Amino acid sequence: MRVIIKKTPQDAARTVADQIEAVVRGAGESGATLGLATGSSPVLSYTELIRRHREEGLSFAGTRVFMLDEYVGLDADHPQSYARFIREHLTDHIDIEDSAVQSPRGDAEDPVAEAARYDAAIGAADGVDLQLLGIGTDGHIAFNEPGSSLASRTRVKVLLEQTIEDNARFFDKKEDVPVHVLTQGIGTILEARRIVLTATGSNKAEAIAQCVEGSVSSRWTGSALQMHPDVVLVIDDEAAAKLELADYYRFSEEHQLKR
Repeated sequence: MRVIIKKTPQDAARTVADQIEAVVRGAGESGATLGLATGSSPVLSYTELIRRHREEGLSFAGTRVFMLDEYVGLDADHPQSYARFIREHLTDHIDIEDSAVQSPRGDAEDPVAEAARYDAAIGAADGVDLQLLGIGTDGHIAFNEPGSSLASRTRVKVLLEQTIEDNARFFDKKEDVPVHVLTQGIGTILEARRIVLTATGSNKAEAIAQCVEGSVSSRWTGSALQMHPDVVLVIDDEAAAKLELADYYRFSEEHQLKR
């Protein structure tokens, strides 16, 4: 696991954008397949990618996207749906076809069947080249709450009360936050060829410490990333505050081999 510690959230966002740009440009005409996250963590990175598209000619033509998760009961046009979030924060502002951006259908009549369909669709597309993740204050990735199986597939999950409270700021009131979600499972996420996780702020410090230096455990589902061969964590100084080996990670990054 490569841990990149930057001074500010803006510095971290540029580094995340570097990772995504390299995959998009490297895919050429065949197009990259990106797994994208929502929430506050990736927004600055999306803003930077839009800037690079507009000012530096970064093209996303041919790129395909699979979203991590969606609230059960919300259609793609609901103001708080993740399908709408990614359009507003990224895909409406770059050269990517709407049809190339896939999300679990939160308004599906049978959410369990929809989860199975979506998981199969990722596999049929030959998987994800780069999966972008955030992390919750309790260490969850996607909506794989503490206690989730580390072999889990895309499925319906019940949210923890803490997650509901964390996400209530996006809704008119806490009672409006759906209790159920469709989410890629840990097993699904770990099949991505590269994973980039980003987090900033002191409220993420404990989760990052557990993810990077703690035991692999379903209590902190982000710790499952330790089992993946190509993971890059991009965090700021505040999110790195509880890492015992932070000085080593900084030293290691300064001495990365040039390729």
